[in-house]
Amino acid sequence: MARIKKRKTKSFKFQPFSNKQLQLLWWWRDGSPYENHDIVIADGAIRSGKTISMICSFLQWSQEKFKGESFIIAGKSIGSLKRNVINPMIQILTAWGWRYDYNRSENYLQIGWNTYYLFGANKENSQDTLQGLTAAGSLADEAALFPKSFIDQMIGRCSVDGAKIFMNCNPGSPYHFVKTELIDKKKEKLVCHLKFTMDDNLSLSEKVKDRFKRMFSGVFYQRYILGLWVMAEGLIYSMFNEDEHVVPSYPRKYEQYYISCDYGTQNPMAFGLWGLCGGIWYKVKEYHHDARKKNLQKSNEQYYDDLVEFANGLTKRIIVDPSASSFIILLKQKGWKVKKAKNDVLDGIRNVATALTTELIKFCDCCKETLREFSSYVWDEKAMERGEDKPIKQNDHQMDSDRYFVNTVIMSNNKAKAVKSIY
Repeated sequence: MARIKKRKTKSFKFQPFSNKQLQLLWWWRDGSPYENHDIVIADGAIRSGKTISMICSFLQWSQEKFKGESFIIAGKSIGSLKRNVINPMIQILTAWGWRYDYNRSENYLQIGWNTYYLFGANKENSQDTLQGLTAAGSLADEAALFPKSFIDQMIGRCSVDGAKIFMNCNPGSPYHFVKTELIDKKKEKLVCHLKFTMDDNLSLSEKVKDRFKRMFSGVFYQRYILGLWVMAEGLIYSMFNEDEHVVPSYPRKYEQYYISCDYGTQNPMAFGLWGLCGGIWYKVKEYHHDARKKNLQKSNEQYYDDLVEFANGLTKRIIVDPSASSFIILLKQKGWKVKKAKNDVLDGIRNVATALTTELIKFCDCCKETLREFSSYVWDEKAMERGEDKPIKQNDHQMDSDRYFVNTVIMSNNKAKAVKSIY
């Protein structure tokens, strides 16, 4: 048997740094107006050069200032942290010729005499993983997506003399704790706040910047392009326009089909049949059964019979809410190809908004419940006052089904996928 060669780590290909990136690189050094500050927060637009310059700054600071200490590197999840931070960090270390040992199973890096522990911060109890650790500093990627309890615990763990906190994020609600407790109190809490725009990433061409600007609208444009901390108010899909997004329900030459499903027993059960034609995904038809309104609760077997009739032999590929475990088991037993939906709500909403803005999706006019929900799917004002972005959970079952499809199929396969905050 031929031996598989170990893949060689690529070196990071550096581009010239902008003035804003240089400020982030040098904020902690002697002579900087921020050298005595405890925290740096780099926020602003996507693809603006925040993450790479922060990684470089954090590595140089921790290696120059400390020996034999522990550090925290945190992301929304371990998976996103490895993609967005650790992979480019290893390429940077390779380019610099710095020796390191990466223990993937135990989630830590040994660089020089220091140890860097990796953490995911996607749940309220994620703070528990930090208990007992004494750290000399931390790097928090996408910090606005962390629970406040994790941020508080992370800051509390950094108790070594001279410790500093490095945080980056895209803006969220103006009531978010990162904004109200740190950025708005930057003088009191010795926070160095650096706001980035896409112009601060010199590697981006004007053509690429224009493409990103076209991908977002409404609150997502204000946050991810303009870099503003603004409220998500009113209609969630304010860019939805019946003249642009709704088409007649006549036959088309669809190349492939999928069905999306938001599962409900007491709540409504929603199916959507999606067909691909000419690079656009059309929601061809919908199924909607509200057990409460009709005073008729159905079993999994009855819903399965409805699904078979709904699919009409066109496809056996279906995207299902991952919490619908009993229905998923039944579908698999019946020979259906089931994908568990990627059900992150905010990522999904952003991706649907991008698909609408770039006209990757359209809706046949027979989808009456879907069109009705577009006009009533709104942000939760009470949640906004707590700094959280959440939709009101009512009249949203077709919206959830559509979000599962866009997030799981279109944005996993299409080159125009919504942008993650890598830079």
